[in-house]
Amino acid sequence: MHPTVPPYKGIAIGFLAYLLFSCGDAGAKALGGKLPVTEIGFFSTLFAALVLLVLRPRGERWRDAWRPRHPKLVLLRGLTGAAAGILAIYAFISLPFAEAYALIFLSPSIATVLSIFLLGELVGWRRWLAVAFGFCGVMLIVRPGFEELALGHLAAFAVSFCAAITVIILRKLGPTERRVSLLGVVIAASLLANGVLMLPHFRWPGMAELPLLALAGGCAGLAQFCLVAATRLAPANRVAPAQYSQMVWAILIGGLFFAEFPDGLAQAGIVLIAASGLFTFMREEIRGGWWSRIILQRDRT
Repeated sequence: MHPTVPPYKGIAIGFLAYLLFSCGDAGAKALGGKLPVTEIGFFSTLFAALVLLVLRPRGERWRDAWRPRHPKLVLLRGLTGAAAGILAIYAFISLPFAEAYALIFLSPSIATVLSIFLLGELVGWRRWLAVAFGFCGVMLIVRPGFEELALGHLAAFAVSFCAAITVIILRKLGPTERRVSLLGVVIAASLLANGVLMLPHFRWPGMAELPLLALAGGCAGLAQFCLVAATRLAPANRVAPAQYSQMVWAILIGGLFFAEFPDGLAQAGIVLIAASGLFTFMREEIRGGWWSRIILQRDRT
């Protein structure tokens, strides 16, 4: 952190970063029905990569991205990132914006459960209570038996699972892996996976679709740049909670641009999931301080 810059400037840039992420996701959502999901994923990742060419973590070189210290774990991180990107676009297109975000934000609860089996971690009653609140929020949103469970819901659940796996991977890697490797492998895997999957139904984007693709990818790339800038100006544990502002942006953007208005039960579910995730973040910061570093690693570039 720069010693002469007040931390609030870094926190403000963190909020800006997550607003940009939400705007990028909204651009992808607006393309629903106009282009296949994987084509949206390919071109938005390509635009993000063009922006990120100017983003080089301090003391690292982009060519080092292809020389990871833990190749198997870094490759798995790339695969989960690529899968999360494709599934997230499908969820945004299929579900109300805020509803998709809420289900994706279930990832801290899933990571807590997975840490028991994959890391041998002991989980206290407070974190179990947070997990229970998170899943109660899901029930309020999905309402099984009262509303049809759509493929979009399953896609959003899968995104949260991929994100939870990424959390476990990053905890295993710790601070030893190069950041350019962690970022570069997700971009490469996303371009490859989307590029192959889009071929059977490929068509060139039209002039009306290119600005939305540029918005989706450009905002994501610029948001990553802002996150790096934010954590240079303020401690990571002060910046990371800004991610939960995306719930607010999702409700506002969904209402203003997509005429989506969550009902009372859905709003209660969104609040429960956000509170569960934020509580998990605070507990992990008290226990080890690693969560703030992980939560700033966003796969859906």
